[in-house]
Amino acid sequence: MKLGLVFESPDTPRAVLAKQLGLKYVVSSIAGGTPKEDLNAAYAARVKLFKDAGFEFGVMEGFGGIEHIKLDKPEADQEMDYAKKTVEALGRNGIKVACYNWMPVVGWLRTRLAVPSRGGATVTAFDIDDLNPEERTWAGEINAETLWRTLEGFLRELIPVAEKWDVKLSLHPDDPPLTTPIKGIARIITSAHNYQRVFDIVDSPYNTMTFCQANIAAMGEDVPAAIRRFGRQGKISFVHFRNIIGDRYRFKEAFHDEPGMIDMYQAMKAYYEVGFDGHMRPDHVPTLVGEPNDRPSYALQANLHAVGYIQGLMESIEKQM
Repeated sequence: MKLGLVFESPDTPRAVLAKQLGLKYVVSSIAGGTPKEDLNAAYAARVKLFKDAGFEFGVMEGFGGIEHIKLDKPEADQEMDYAKKTVEALGRNGIKVACYNWMPVVGWLRTRLAVPSRGGATVTAFDIDDLNPEERTWAGEINAETLWRTLEGFLRELIPVAEKWDVKLSLHPDDPPLTTPIKGIARIITSAHNYQRVFDIVDSPYNTMTFCQANIAAMGEDVPAAIRRFGRQGKISFVHFRNIIGDRYRFKEAFHDEPGMIDMYQAMKAYYEVGFDGHMRPDHVPTLVGEPNDRPSYALQANLHAVGYIQGLMESIEKQM
């Protein structure tokens, strides 16, 4: 497995510490957002920047510029052309995974950003009762049928491009995976059944998933069983290794070693059983005492703790193989 961290530049404390922890893989995007011209040159420069610092840029996370495709707006054709050029640029530069989501306008959502946790740390949390059921966004009402239709069109048009350029499209689950709309916008990537529906739309090894463990658990799924199910199909191309306490309606993030919804050892064991050899990173960590909470869920110190914990799990399983 290719364990790494998210960072935008090798000239940051996070990147330096990643190297000191023995990591050589990075999950990133284009700093400041993907530029709209000369995508190939932009990604080539990004890959070289990391390579010169001893890192491999293997996953582009945050496939931007496709909101109007999701919403079936007039700008969708222009965005599709841009999406195709992005996939081509990724493939030309050896970036094999493009993580995207189908959560238009309202992406990953937390209603509380500093909930007390172990030892005075703080975590992000979600409580459905904090939402205003009457609130709407500029997009208005978007039903599930629209999202399924636009996702199918996206896959049918983009998967052939992904196959040509050897780039796996990696669909992230909805976060939180509510089965009811948020601010009038439906959520559809909310169950293992619905993931299978996505894979059945276009039968291709390039139609894959980002296995974000905590979202799968919040769906009510057995995480190790889901890893085996989708891993044996070759559908897991990228992993967010994380845990939560609660359910899809009310939850808070957990330390990686903290008892939560997922048996983290059994989850890691399942990845080995299915032969997963893709990229993995910790996700949504606490903010520890003495650290600013200016990036809730993405603080540095607990990410380092998570890496050490994951490395320990990996070694313990490898020694038993």
